[in-house]
Amino acid sequence: MKDAKTIYAQSSDIKSRTYLEYRRDMKQKAIAELEILPWLRKKIQKEDKTATVEKYGGDRFMWFLRKGGITRDPDFIVKYSNGKVRYIETQYAKKEIKAYDFKISKIAPKDRKLKKRVPKKDTTVLYVIKPIRKYCIIEPEWIIDNSKKAIASAWGNAPVFRVNSENFDGRLKGDISFKRICELIDMKIEILDFQHNAIDMEKDKLSYLLQQVVDENKIMKIIPKTLDGFFKVCFMLDNLNKTPENANLWLVYLLSFTDQKLNSYELFQLVYCLDFLYPRVELEKNEIDLLVKKIKQIKSMIDNFAKSDGSYQSDKKLAQLEDTRYSLFVINLIEDLIQDMLHYYGDILDLNPIKRIYENVADVDKTYEFITK
Repeated sequence: MKDAKTIYAQSSDIKSRTYLEYRRDMKQKAIAELEILPWLRKKIQKEDKTATVEKYGGDRFMWFLRKGGITRDPDFIVKYSNGKVRYIETQYAKKEIKAYDFKISKIAPKDRKLKKRVPKKDTTVLYVIKPIRKYCIIEPEWIIDNSKKAIASAWGNAPVFRVNSENFDGRLKGDISFKRICELIDMKIEILDFQHNAIDMEKDKLSYLLQQVVDENKIMKIIPKTLDGFFKVCFMLDNLNKTPENANLWLVYLLSFTDQKLNSYELFQLVYCLDFLYPRVELEKNEIDLLVKKIKQIKSMIDNFAKSDGSYQSDKKLAQLEDTRYSLFVINLIEDLIQDMLHYYGDILDLNPIKRIYENVADVDKTYEFITK
């Protein structure tokens, strides 16, 4: 008879880390929105010099939710000098398409008093057609007047307003600055996918751990003594969806490894564990201060690994491409962590908000060239 405290894990239990996968998808959207924001601000301020254009949620906006899901908040908020407030929703096409879908619930929510759907009066849609570097800004009324109702299988059979390309394409615009924005979005998404492959490679290497009989109580109680041990245990607990006992102590002990000289792979291990533990704890003031200090320390380490050709090198024993991959992974998760901490603990933090994804990469163009050559 199997011990109830023992988990018999098979290789089939090693599923994609859905939370990180979800966050990668959300990060793509954040990459686009944060690259677009300065351009959008300039465009609106040509008509109203004192208008403010910000991400909805301001500096503390979240590009992913801790427990998954999608926020219903608009993407941008515009405040005009006359007191008027307008919201902007963004949609993206990764390829040229024959028809453009808009969720009915976002364009024309139900009015309970009128008992019918009414187009939003305070919302505009910015639609970006990335491959041809063009965009259009349209009102909900126009979408309703120029569409037919349909079902979008890509959105779980959600009801949509569908506008055919003949009606839509005539409204598309483009300019040189917008072309550059689209190029940056493409490069950063390529970097995101490149660094995310580090997780898949580690899963292949550590799959044997999840094929063993695991004493759940033991691995949840005993704090590992080495960084490699920490990584393996957190990997197992993560895939088994378990939280260690005294997780706050685990986090504090984990952060002590930053006092050692670490290469990019070791920082990858540390930050993976940090990313696993952080959402499972409620931090006290002293723990927050410690974490902020260590985040700055990790950022400084990564900065010192940066090379003039866009690559990263921390250890000659590591292949430079992999050294770069691990460094980018660390940058990615540290940016996630900073923004999450600002959202939940912002009033007491000595951290600057993330204005653009991979803003801590010294030269995005060169890094992109290095990983794709």
